[in-house]
Amino acid sequence: MLYTPPHFNASAAQAARLIRANPLATLIGPGEEPIVTHAPLLLDDASEPWRLMGHVARANPHWQAWEQTPEVLVVFQGGDAYISPSLYSARKAVPTWNYAVVHVWGRIAVTHDSERKEQVLKALIGQHDPAYHTQWDALEPDFREGMKSGIVAFSIEMQRVDAKFKLSQNRPADDRARVLQAMEQGDEKARALAQWMKASPDTP
Repeated sequence: MLYTPPHFNASAAQAARLIRANPLATLIGPGEEPIVTHAPLLLDDASEPWRLMGHVARANPHWQAWEQTPEVLVVFQGGDAYISPSLYSARKAVPTWNYAVVHVWGRIAVTHDSERKEQVLKALIGQHDPAYHTQWDALEPDFREGMKSGIVAFSIEMQRVDAKFKLSQNRPADDRARVLQAMEQGDEKARALAQWMKASPDTP
């Protein structure tokens, strides 16, 4: 369970936007010593239940564990940044860390079907490198099949989604305004948080 005070809770729409903006996921479990894999995933929210799709290397033993125990936890992370208490109007304040995360609990199904692998690969190419699509299609069929034989595709039926956007919503408006300004002047991860803050109705 993800500890999420009510003021940090995010909507399903916000969760979907974060997943699409930050597709590299951490897949965890199963087992007493869980296996961990990092992989870019695609979100299909066109119908219920929502699904995630991706692939891993055949040499990765994680897919074999999924075939035995198909429950998986998937974590997506947006920006994060240190928040200095010097940004607050009150002198009696402590440092904190802001972040945006989505946790997905789901049931994973592995496939070795060549056509399904082709669909997943083309969907990933379409999202991240559409200019490469023609080049992939022009590769010799034997080469493409050889490449696909080295991966295992999967889909995850999303059974629960917890989204936590800790963006200083618990602070007064003037504090949030100073935090936003600091985030806009920060590094890439801080600027990503600034975008979430500006999209929040709680931000002045």
